[in-house]
This record gives sequence, C-alpha cells and structure tokens, in this order.
Amino acid sequence: MTLSRHYMKRCLDLASLGLGSVAPNPMVGSVIVYKDKIAGEGYHKGYSMPHAEVNAIQSVKNKKILKESVLYVSLEPCCHYGKTPPCTDLIIQHEIPRVVIATVDPYDAVAGKGISKLRNNGIKVDVGLMRQEAMSLNKRFFTFHEKNRPYIILKWAQTADAFIDIERLPGTPARPTWITSEKLRMLVHKWRTEEQAIMVGTITALKDNPRLNVRDWSGKQPTRIVIDENLTLSRSLNLFDNSQNTLVFNQIKNESIDKTHWIQIDFANPAFLKNVLEVLKDKGIQSVIIEGGQKLLQAFIRENLWDEARVFQGSKFFIKGLRAPTLSHDSFSQEIIGNELLYWIKNPKNPY
Repeated sequence: MTLSRHYMKRCLDLASLGLGSVAPNPMVGSVIVYKDKIAGEGYHKGYSMPHAEVNAIQSVKNKKILKESVLYVSLEPCCHYGKTPPCTDLIIQHEIPRVVIATVDPYDAVAGKGISKLRNNGIKVDVGLMRQEAMSLNKRFFTFHEKNRPYIILKWAQTADAFIDIERLPGTPARPTWITSEKLRMLVHKWRTEEQAIMVGTITALKDNPRLNVRDWSGKQPTRIVIDENLTLSRSLNLFDNSQNTLVFNQIKNESIDKTHWIQIDFANPAFLKNVLEVLKDKGIQSVIIEGGQKLLQAFIRENLWDEARVFQGSKFFIKGLRAPTLSHDSFSQEIIGNELLYWIKNPKNPY
C-alpha cells in the first residue's frame, strides 16, 4: 500500500465512526500530513457538529505547518453555509497547498463546486484516490442523492426449510415467532442504530406487536414506519405508544398526535411504494430497514426497490407455515454465526 492510500484508508476508517450519528449528512474522515507523518486528524461526529476537515485542522497544534501540509479527506469539502460554515474557506484561510479527495460530493449544493473553489484559490487538488471505497462507505448518502430515495435494506429470518413464520391459528397471541438466537437479535438491534428508519406492514404489526426500537444496543432510536392502508390496527399496539417518531401510511387521513404521524397516500396507484419512498426522501430519511412480512418484502423485491438484503437462516424446521420471500441473485457473501447463517446479498443495480 502506498503512503497516499494509507492516509486515505485512515480517512475512511475515521469516517466510519460516524455511522448512525451523522445522517442525513455523509460520513467523512480527514487527516493532515506533514513531512510524511500524520499531524492531525478528525471525522464528522454528528449532524450539525463540525465537519471532518474542521476537526482535523483544529487537532494540529502548530498551525504554521499547515502551509506545508497535505489534507486528505474522504469526500469533497463543502463550499456552502449549512449547519456549519464552508470547509473550503477554512482550508483556504490556512493556506493548505494540496488537498487529496476520494470522491466528489453528489449533493447539488457541493457537487464539484468545492473542488473548483479550492483550485481557483491556487490549491492543488487531486480527486479519485480510493473513490469506490469512499462511495461504498457512504452508499446511503449516494443512493439518496442520485436515486432520489432512501437506501433500502431487506431483512428477514427464515428456517432451514425456508419459512419465516409458523401457521397462525385464530386466537394465536400477538408475538414474534423467534427463529434465530438472542445473539443475532442483538446484532439486529445494532443495525437499527445505524439506519434512520424501520418499516413493517399491517400483518406484521398485528401478529407480532413489535416495538421496533433499540433495546439490546446503545444508539439512536429509528423512525418507525407502518403501512396500514385502512387504519385497521389497534391504537393499543406498541407501535402507537408515542415513544419514538412513527409514520403511518394510510389512505384515509393526514394527522399528527404527539410523535405519531398519519400520512395519506393513494394505495391504488401502481407506483405506491415509490410514492412512499418519495415522502420519506422529502423527510430526509436516507435509509430504511424493511422488517415486514413476506408480502411487504416481496413487494419491494418485485418493484426492484432494494439495495441489499440481510437474510438469517436458523437451524429450526417449521415443516409448514408462511414461506420466506424469494430473491433471485447471482452473488452473495455468507457468514456463519454459531449454528446459524447470515447471507449478505447486494442488488447488482446499485453500484455502491
């Protein structure tokens, strides 16, 4: 590995520390190199907090060396006023002579303008070092801005004989049918802290009465999203406890009570799911885990509105029950966790 790649990899490692804390901003890391040694570094720690370049510059004790240093950053520095001042202005102010950037920012307010501003002020700018790795790290951010929708993660657990639920008889208590171990359930709670929202359909809400919150991990609570076309779900369900932000897509009303928001949408429209994602995009939600049942998951698969799938396979056999969704794929990775399997499947149409 060349020194330049070493420094950029450090930027990416730092950036990843912001997962679950910076959205809807991207994860960004930055290092400052003086005479082939890292003199300062930083990353974007949280939404509305200082950006990576600011933290890296502030970490350098002797600011005089900045005039002879190289700033590495995993994403193009911003050049506009948002929650914080432009990073380009700070770089120019300290007369940093060279900036190495992994990839251009897809956000319209930046999108090459930061690079142009630096170059117009006499700074040498190199772009493209570890570009693919940087885009992959910010797959949610890039999908949001380039596909105009949230990044969609399908998640389900299935038995060894490919069922996701037992055969439910009338009067069966509303609770989940556990297929995987407690260790894997903890992993799912970790994932929930990393994404902005979780979605379920009417049947899952009714049969499982889920909380869709984070209990077995530490982190932010996601926005809960419920598909309830005719508002048949009881307000006594856990999803309506107003403990966290909850969106209920339905065809009857628009209303807000405390943290629960009913959003009216046309279910008869063939582009129904796309319209739901458009509303979520307008609300700044960059990523959603679909934890619904077979019907909702299969709908996203059918419309090709997904970016990755995470499928657990347990060791249990149900013999009969509700079949798991079917997802055709050419490639996947597999992880063995105890007696269970975790399949990671990427949609080939998502380049990240």
